[in-house]
Amino acid sequence: MVDYHASNSQASSGGPAVYMDPREQENDWDRDLLLDPAWEKQQRKTFTAWCNSHLRKAGTQIENIEEDFRDGLKLMLLLEVISGERLPKPERGKMRVHKINNVNKALDYIASKGVKLVSIGAEEIVDGNAKMTLGMIWTIILRFAIQDISVEETSAKEGLLLWCQRKTAPYKNVNVQNFHISWKDGLAFNALIHRHRPELIDYDKLRKDDPLTNLNNAFEVAEKYLDIPKMMDAEDIVGTLRPDEKAIMTYVSCFYHAFSGAQKAETAANRICKVLAVNQENEHLMEDYEKLASDLLDWIRRTIPWLENRAPEKTMAEMQQKLEDFRGYRRVHKPPKVQEKCQLEINFNTLQTKLRLSNRPAFMPSEGRMVSDINGSWHNLEGAEKGYEEWMLNEIRRLERLDHLAEKFRQKATIHESWTDGKEAMLTQKDYETASLSEVKALLRKHEAFESDLAAHQDRVEQIAAIAQELNELDYYDSPRVNARCQKICEQWDALGSLTQSRRESLERTEKQLESIDELYLEYAKRAAPFNNWMEGAMEDLQDMFIVHNIEEIQGLITAHEQFKSTLPEANKEREAIQAIQAEVQKIAQYNGIKLSGGNPYTTITPKTIDNKWDKVEQLVPQRDQALQEELAKQQSNDHLRRKFATQANIVGPWIQTKMEEIGRISIEMNGTLEDQLVNLREYEQSIIEYKPNIDQLEGDHQLIQEALIFDNKYTAYTMEHLRVGWEQLLTTIARTINEIENQILTRDAKGISQEQLHEYRTSFNHFDKKRTGQMDMDNYRALLVATGNSLGDAEFARIMGIVDPNNSGVVTFQAFIDFMSRETTDTDTADQVIASFKILAADKNFIMAEELRRELPPDQAEYCIARMAPYSGPDAKPGALDYMSFSTALYGESDL
Repeated sequence: MVDYHASNSQASSGGPAVYMDPREQENDWDRDLLLDPAWEKQQRKTFTAWCNSHLRKAGTQIENIEEDFRDGLKLMLLLEVISGERLPKPERGKMRVHKINNVNKALDYIASKGVKLVSIGAEEIVDGNAKMTLGMIWTIILRFAIQDISVEETSAKEGLLLWCQRKTAPYKNVNVQNFHISWKDGLAFNALIHRHRPELIDYDKLRKDDPLTNLNNAFEVAEKYLDIPKMMDAEDIVGTLRPDEKAIMTYVSCFYHAFSGAQKAETAANRICKVLAVNQENEHLMEDYEKLASDLLDWIRRTIPWLENRAPEKTMAEMQQKLEDFRGYRRVHKPPKVQEKCQLEINFNTLQTKLRLSNRPAFMPSEGRMVSDINGSWHNLEGAEKGYEEWMLNEIRRLERLDHLAEKFRQKATIHESWTDGKEAMLTQKDYETASLSEVKALLRKHEAFESDLAAHQDRVEQIAAIAQELNELDYYDSPRVNARCQKICEQWDALGSLTQSRRESLERTEKQLESIDELYLEYAKRAAPFNNWMEGAMEDLQDMFIVHNIEEIQGLITAHEQFKSTLPEANKEREAIQAIQAEVQKIAQYNGIKLSGGNPYTTITPKTIDNKWDKVEQLVPQRDQALQEELAKQQSNDHLRRKFATQANIVGPWIQTKMEEIGRISIEMNGTLEDQLVNLREYEQSIIEYKPNIDQLEGDHQLIQEALIFDNKYTAYTMEHLRVGWEQLLTTIARTINEIENQILTRDAKGISQEQLHEYRTSFNHFDKKRTGQMDMDNYRALLVATGNSLGDAEFARIMGIVDPNNSGVVTFQAFIDFMSRETTDTDTADQVIASFKILAADKNFIMAEELRRELPPDQAEYCIARMAPYSGPDAKPGALDYMSFSTALYGESDL
């Protein structure tokens, strides 16, 4: 209400009342200072100019502040202009009572706005009391120009002072501490103008020791370009020890109101820019993810058919080239794709975090390009790799076995063919028909020896057939030629059997006619034949190829060879005994004067043949010794490679397992700020990367083992494949853990979560994470929500699970938990806020024009909006009008853009 205490004591004191708003706690009008004529002059000029700046909107003005308000008409008009409200109809009479009634209507309106007036009455205004009139105008200025100023939770005078300090802080020689002497040199006025309109003033050319120039420059620029009338004279301010505070405040408040509109537009534009920048960045991230996922899946689809190709090769050289191509794939082509896959998962997690933080819908990749789809394709790729490597190694073993069997077949076939050469002719001759009895008997004995020799060769023929059969079963590429040769040998063998039987029958028929036979020759033949067969078998064994895969196998061959060598003395005695028989024949023939015609009739094995074969055996024994020793050295070298690889693998394998366990503990037990945790994790990651030379060394050892065709290693349970998978999992796990901390930092910064809150969230989550896996099932998560103070029904819990587990995986991660907690406890930009910001830029219209967007927003974001906003179709539509409301709603996924 209005307090019209116009007592004589107060009125006579000459002190006009001031605005007594309890929220601002303004001091009473300073009566002593008001007596200063210089101050009164400044107030008259300033208040008059301020009133005229508003009255001119109504097409009028005042010349004398105490005279022109006496009838109350312009006073009421002033209040209507500055408030935008209608006052009661004024009285148009010229009598004193009419004037008092008009002034009272104005004073009543001021009181209705919560203003407490002290010592101001209508009579003083009507009587033209200058001091009361100035006090009333100052009260109006405080209420309508200064009271509503609010800066950082301060208002009115303090808020205006804080605003001036914030705006002039960067300028040299400006230190605003009050509303009097801080403005005397004029630099503060120029700084305010330059801060908002730098093109109007060259601030660096102003000098502190030239206040008149500074003040006049500011006053002229403000009047010409900012529509702020000149309210003070520079000479009055410079010539006064302490300029009038209220005059300065009144003039400065005009600057505040002049620039506040631009500030609102700037704030609105900044909000829109922020929202659009987030949306543009998210779109770029989505496009990058789609491209990277598509490229990776295409590479996997191209690679799997190559790995699934099982077309066998004919030779070892061709299979070795295939194995080398596979090693090149492992060393060169696959590692970059492993990094791409890891980066793809990191980009996907970062994008989802940013979408949650900006209150956007979760990103759903195109069909077939989900992270789970990529992981499934990657799993198929690794399965194809494993199968391809196993197939190649089996093929190499098969070809190696085939080469050995083929060589063995050729050796045995050549020996057998050499033995059978001429046998058919021998068996078909009719020499017994003209032979004497002794000759027939000799022929019979000879034939018996041949049969013995034939039986001895039966095993070799069976071996040849068995080897040919095995070559066919193993799909040997030259099987037709092997089969043809084997068929020829078998047919020849059957023919020899038939011929042998036929000759025996013929000899037995003539045996009755023949009586004598030389027993000595017979004995020679019987002993020479098996001994000769033994020597041939020995030569065959000494020249036989061998394949071993470890030291034990070669040592077994060496032992067997030593046992064979131990039988040579006894064999030599048998040779000497056989030669002694032949010597005895010669001795008896010489003694009895018998002329031997030809050789031994019972055998074709001569003493010279035996000696030659014996010499050959003695030559082959040291050659076999050397071959076995060379193979022993090779197997020792292979064993060294096995031990070298096993020693390193037995270190690297447990190291990888230990680091995997450490990462699991670190992700749960980390302390300190997120930045400290991130630094520690990156240092931990670097320490792991520095271990890479050990993996590379192991790869080199593994390559040497494969080149040596070593297929087993009894010294370690670790294979290179297991260690590769473990190393890749280790790098991926630490990268994923770092990405989780980075996302937590994004969440904390965007949502304003304190370090203590994050620690509390982590402690609560770890308590219910029973398995220490960094994620929990629905039951544990529900218990966690209840423990953190959430009262949950089934519907509410289902809503929360839809937020933290949009893919229905059945588990909740710590990142999803803190996203939910921050979302429930902090504010974020909404579609309504963006709509309100656009409405400010559109000057309260329901649509916005393209030129307004280009004027208020950066070029790229203005064009972004213009390209995506639909035409406005409301009743107040204009040509080219754009619908910013639907656009803002679409940014938050509430409708289709």
